[in-house]
Amino acid sequence: MAEKLKVGVLVSGSGTNLQAIIDAQAEGLPIEVAHVVSSRPDAYGIERAKAAGIPVLVMNKGLYADPRAADEMIADTLKASGVEYVVMAGYMRMVTGVLLDAFPNRVINLHPALLPSFVGAHAIQDAFDAGVKVTGVTVHFANEEYDKGPIIAQRAVAVREDDTVDTLEERIHEVEHEMYPQVLGWIADGRVEVLEDGKVRIHE
Repeated sequence: MAEKLKVGVLVSGSGTNLQAIIDAQAEGLPIEVAHVVSSRPDAYGIERAKAAGIPVLVMNKGLYADPRAADEMIADTLKASGVEYVVMAGYMRMVTGVLLDAFPNRVINLHPALLPSFVGAHAIQDAFDAGVKVTGVTVHFANEEYDKGPIIAQRAVAVREDDTVDTLEERIHEVEHEMYPQVLGWIADGRVEVLEDGKVRIHE
């Protein structure tokens, strides 16, 4: 049996995408969540990781006072666990070059909009307020610019006439929970390539 791709997952809140990845792993996705990092000591994602027997590094505001030192701690912890790819799943801290350099083209982010539209922490509300008819989900490699970096995959979500922000958010999260494990499966299978021009090719 081929070795599973070891990933580290960064969370800040409830950890529903972490749970989707854990569930997909249990169902045969060829990855292993080797370590979880929480930016907050009260994040429910910590409980999800513990329930799955995954070690957790718990950070706090004090540790983030020096963002580069914090990212060095995170990078060292993940490398010690054999992590090959870093997966941001609702992680509300911007990563620095320390972490990006430790995992070049191997830090992945999930964003609840079709980038480059609606960047930032309130993408679902912003898309709803703008009255767009289509929004969606983007999975991309992270870089030192917020919500930028090579796009791996996108999936559209229609905004219905009777939608509220809550119902739209619920459908977007459903797509996220399917899409993130799917992309991780592509990476584990060696199908994702970052080209010299910064674009991403998905091999069949």
